[in-house]
Amino acid sequence: MPKSLSKLLKIILPLGLGLFLIYYSFHSTTEEQRVLIWSYVQQAHPLPIFISILFGVLSHLSRAYRWRFLLAPLGYKPRFINLTCSVLIAYLSNLGVPRSGEILRVSVLSAYEKIPFPKGFGTVISERIIDLLMLLILIFTGFLLGGDWVESQLDSSTALLTTFVIVLGVVTFLIVSPFLINTQKFPFLARLKSFFKELYQGIISIRSLPNAFAFWTHTLFIWVMYILMFWVVKFALPGAEHLGFEAILLAFIAGGLSITMTNGGIGLYPLAVAAVFSHYELSYELALAYGWIMWTIQTIMILLFGGLSFAILPIVNRKK
Repeated sequence: MPKSLSKLLKIILPLGLGLFLIYYSFHSTTEEQRVLIWSYVQQAHPLPIFISILFGVLSHLSRAYRWRFLLAPLGYKPRFINLTCSVLIAYLSNLGVPRSGEILRVSVLSAYEKIPFPKGFGTVISERIIDLLMLLILIFTGFLLGGDWVESQLDSSTALLTTFVIVLGVVTFLIVSPFLINTQKFPFLARLKSFFKELYQGIISIRSLPNAFAFWTHTLFIWVMYILMFWVVKFALPGAEHLGFEAILLAFIAGGLSITMTNGGIGLYPLAVAAVFSHYELSYELALAYGWIMWTIQTIMILLFGGLSFAILPIVNRKK
């Protein structure tokens, strides 16, 4: 498959899936249900929504600041404003092209702070590994809390595990082969070997953090803010106040996983949240309204602050 076609499919397929799910969500509800869902949205109290946005902003600022701890062992001390704008641009990029944000994030920081791309990307990989562990802890907690109902929703877990193992095997081969094959006979492998060496330096930067306690405190803070951002919205919708921690956590996990499947969770995020909440004595219409409000909050925040970051970066770095 041509590389250009492959890139195009990576953009079109998730976006197409998201748009289809919006279409499905619209046509799977009656006109009365749609009117009811919209009425719930209109009745939403603005204060909890603003507080939710505040929690989201704090999580992004904390993520940017935490990045400094991984770059410090490599000898780099980038400006906080550049780190913050890079992180926000990454989220904006992921809305258009899934998983492209991390590459753009490092590229932006490399351009303004002169940090080698492989080293910067290595720190992001290390960061993502930590966040993956945090997510797995939450999923495991949700699995324990949800019991048999959660287990019944994981019928595709075997297929997902198989896919993960195959992808992991391919990535491992690409990383290991430049170190095993004679690079003098294959010069292009020497460049690949140098890239992975710098990448490795970035990844292991977590072993020599100047302030490990602060790093892990920020990691915990980021995920607490994520959950609080989701939790506080229940006070915006009359009838959703009774939702307990189990329901909130499972819906948060479902929504978070949906974001990896379509562009920013478009179309799928509200359906995933509604599927969980409707199991916890919440009407499907109210549950869907909750999902759409939460998705809209996140998307508008990313569009606004991510767009501003593009404008701010050249201004704050004009003297460099």
